Amino acid sequence: MSAAHYVFPASFAQQRLWFLDQLEGASAVYNLKMALRLSGPLDLDGLQRAVDAVVARHESLRTSFARRGTEVVQRVASELQVPVQQLVLCDAGKEALASRLNELASASFDLQQGPLLRVHLLRLDAEAAEHALLLVMHHIVSDAWSAGVLYRDLAACYSAFRRGTVARLPELPVQYADFAVWQRDWLAGAELEQQMAFWRDHLQGAPPLLELPVDRPRPAVQSYRGNRLGRTLPASLSARLQALAAAEGVTLYMLLFAAFNLLLARWSGQSDLVLGTPI
Repeated sequence: MSAAHYVFPASFAQQRLWFLDQLEGASAVYNLKMALRLSGPLDLDGLQRAVDAVVARHESLRTSFARRGTEVVQRVASELQVPVQQLVLCDAGKEALASRLNELASASFDLQQGPLLRVHLLRLDAEAAEHALLLVMHHIVSDAWSAGVLYRDLAACYSAFRRGTVARLPELPVQYADFAVWQRDWLAGAELEQQMAFWRDHLQGAPPLLELPVDRPRPAVQSYRGNRLGRTLPASLSARLQALAAAEGVTLYMLLFAAFNLLLARWSGQSDLVLGTPI
């Protein structure tokens, strides 16, 4: 007998990700991967029970999506099991392990079928004393903040099961679907039109591209082969930036983002910039 499903409206953030999935096709671009190194004896049954408990606790981990007319909705399963998939990768070096983790994290999800969570356990030695635990979720049901909550609950449940008890986690006052319903009720009618009118006016005539003087042509199709470059600021400079941000009544992020805008304006020669930023 299959589990029952409860239908809720998708949040606006989920609607965006659904649209991109339908437009571009299934990919791993919005996969979130979180890996942990586990040392010492591992209770495999306790780990599976902990995963089951966390999936039962958080509705978002039991959510898939479907089209209802012109709208997309959340389908929350009343129950769902996500098996811990075990692999053996003994004596693998750091590069081989990283490559295998990336390969596992790069498999796409079917937003309509689900589940949108995968759990992989890689055994790294013959004695089964070293493991890597990999959780992969689609961004439509999770984010970086949620990862901390997930690992906290998973660790609490696993520790309790190993002791032969049950984790005493506080009851969740709301689930994500409750937020989506509230958001749709609030951002509707006159409120929705007011905010839409603001952005239509604000973005009218916005340039389609930021024309930077680069040494290669912009690809016709986005490849997602990006990278990151890190820089460490001296403590003295960091302190001065913090003081400047406080004096201007902004966050440090806002201050650095404004400086980044100025730099791009100088490089591009454009005074009207449209930049995306994680929120």
